[in-house]
Amino acid sequence: MSLVTRFNVKDYISHHLTHFHIGTGFWSINIDSIFFSVILGITFLVIFHRVAKNATNGIPDKLQTAIELIIIFVDNSVRDMYYGQSKIISPLALTVFIWVFLMNLMDLLPIDFLPYIGEHVFHLPALRIVPTADVNITLSMALGVFLLILFYSIKIKGLYGFIKSLTVEPFKHPIFIPINFILESVSLLSKPISLSLRLFGNIYAGELIFILIAGLLPWWSQWILNIPWAIFHILIITLQAFIFMILTIIYLSMASEKH
Repeated sequence: MSLVTRFNVKDYISHHLTHFHIGTGFWSINIDSIFFSVILGITFLVIFHRVAKNATNGIPDKLQTAIELIIIFVDNSVRDMYYGQSKIISPLALTVFIWVFLMNLMDLLPIDFLPYIGEHVFHLPALRIVPTADVNITLSMALGVFLLILFYSIKIKGLYGFIKSLTVEPFKHPIFIPINFILESVSLLSKPISLSLRLFGNIYAGELIFILIAGLLPWWSQWILNIPWAIFHILIITLQAFIFMILTIIYLSMASEKH
């Protein structure tokens, strides 16, 4: 088996689900998730900046063509779903889509490759390389979107209008203000929670399947399940990045409505 014998499968799986972290309990910080998130974010910025700097009006190369197609796709999605006026929604949607996609894409690397290097070269006790399989990362991104929802809600409606939207809907009579506030608050708070847990759950499940295949099958037979699952997983990681982007646009569009 790959770095594992049938006698320590439990330890193997547990090791691959353990973060390289500092601190304990609530104050624990997953260094590996933050590191790979930052590296992938920088990679995204460097590639797009380089393509934008060297863009040509003539026949573009393959990388420029691919990026132009992505930008057009994201821009069209924003135009179809966001009805307000804002110069940052399209760049935000593009950033969310590419960044989440790159973090999800780490799940397709061989399950033992980077953890092996981390353990034997850098002497790390553990290493997880898929940031979106860490609920702290997905929740942090969702909280960023949540803060933008609050910002646009107050900016468009005003503070009084925002408070009014939480207290006079869906029932108009003043006696229902407490009920309205509870219902609307739950609806508002559920947005970042559902946004983060949906992405985390799907990517974590995909990572766990790769770990189970590596832990339970001999190394020479793992390709029988790894290749079909990896091909299917390409669809999942792309779809989850797309869903995160679309929900971000929709939530911000709802927050930008005056009524």
